[in-house]
Amino acid sequence: MRVLGIDTSLRSTGAGVVQADGNKLTAVDYITIKTKPAKLHTECLKNLSEGIADLIEKTNPDVAVVEGVFFAKNVKTTMILGEARGAVISVCAIRGIPVFEYAPRKIKQAVTGSGAASKLQVRKMVMTMLGLAEEPLEDEGDALAIAICHLHNRSGIAALAPKEI
Repeated sequence: MRVLGIDTSLRSTGAGVVQADGNKLTAVDYITIKTKPAKLHTECLKNLSEGIADLIEKTNPDVAVVEGVFFAKNVKTTMILGEARGAVISVCAIRGIPVFEYAPRKIKQAVTGSGAASKLQVRKMVMTMLGLAEEPLEDEGDALAIAICHLHNRSGIAALAPKEI
């Protein structure tokens, strides 16, 4: 199974595909999609959508996973993040790829064993789990962690299975 993890943020989005062969996890590919502050918001969303679409075409994931919605004090920031998240979910939906979501604490718990782990701890554990020689960039590490979380949460028990969004 191939899982596309996507971590959206204001000026860059990380995306990474992890393949599971039994208990062995492998990073297929991971990227950072950057947007320039001087560009129009619509151009940034287009750039983001195209970057995710290109990675999908290149890696052919079975499912996609995004980080769950969080609450922020700045309404404008929250709206922009919501639009970016919507853009990547839409790209996946158009291609018939099911999309799941996990809360940030659940992702950290699945990767490090602690829901309160730091971003650095998560990236180091991602490196270990995937056998990466170099530390991925922050957004890439987060995206790979999201994919790993989904792979760790697969279960034959329907009540425990993650819900598709």
